[in-house]
Amino acid sequence: MQTAYISHPLCLKHDMGIHHPECPARIHAIEDQLIASGLMDYLQHHDAPEATREQLLHVHDAAHLDHVAATSPAQGIVHIDGDTAMNPYTYQAALRAAGAAVLAVDLVMTGKVENAFCGVRPPGHHAERARAMGFCLFNNVAVGAAHALEHHGLKRVAIADFDVHHGNGTEDIFRNDPRVMLCSTFQHPFYPDSGADSGNEHIINVPLAAGAGGSEFRAAVTEHWLSALEAFKPEMIFISAGFDAHRDDDMSMLRLSEPDYAWVTTELKLIAEKYAQRRIVSVLEGGYELHALGRSVMTHVKVLSGL
Repeated sequence: MQTAYISHPLCLKHDMGIHHPECPARIHAIEDQLIASGLMDYLQHHDAPEATREQLLHVHDAAHLDHVAATSPAQGIVHIDGDTAMNPYTYQAALRAAGAAVLAVDLVMTGKVENAFCGVRPPGHHAERARAMGFCLFNNVAVGAAHALEHHGLKRVAIADFDVHHGNGTEDIFRNDPRVMLCSTFQHPFYPDSGADSGNEHIINVPLAAGAGGSEFRAAVTEHWLSALEAFKPEMIFISAGFDAHRDDDMSMLRLSEPDYAWVTTELKLIAEKYAQRRIVSVLEGGYELHALGRSVMTHVKVLSGL
């Protein structure tokens, strides 16, 4: 069964200014690599719809939604925090990025595809219930997970986050919801300076020291994530797929490589095969060295697709 690739042209129009690392070229780098590898021809392509207000309200306060909408500029660039800005296309792009996760859930739950990758921006895992931050406006993966629970009636879903930064927004949203297990690795101490001591039985945080590479990452996943996921038995797996822990990405000081992303994707597929009827939705988060990003996503999607 096919893997879906979900994106939207508006994701290329969101632009936070010259030299900002979270740039439209990220999507070009991913799609160029998927095309060059021949993988793109085997994916089922979909344009992301806009997430509805009801879908967003599962994970965000109404005041937050209203603030983001009101901040959207008619022209130019407006900063919503020190790292996060909006141009005239950002609000619609953010709705599409969250909507991609919703569509991915619907496609997987109805058996139209086995799994899906959402090649979207802005990213989402720093967006808290009531705050945009860290390049993120709406928490895309959280919107998708909540849709699986509330619309499709699943009882347990898991989110695996291997971005180099702690997904503080996802933890903020689901900290008190035992239906959602969040398994996260991240560099610490590092932005956003959270996660090292905030876990619980369903929030599995594994901080990694600067300089850690594939062996430390694989040990963290094996020793902490996999046993927790085996006990939790998720009915669907979501992936916050950030690739900024790559050794070539100068946004961080971890040293992962493409084989590490292939390995963790394979391990998550095994859990999904065992407990979740193979259902996986992966959503792009970070990754800012364009060549490394393109190669890493291609490797990740190739494993998802089984090709």
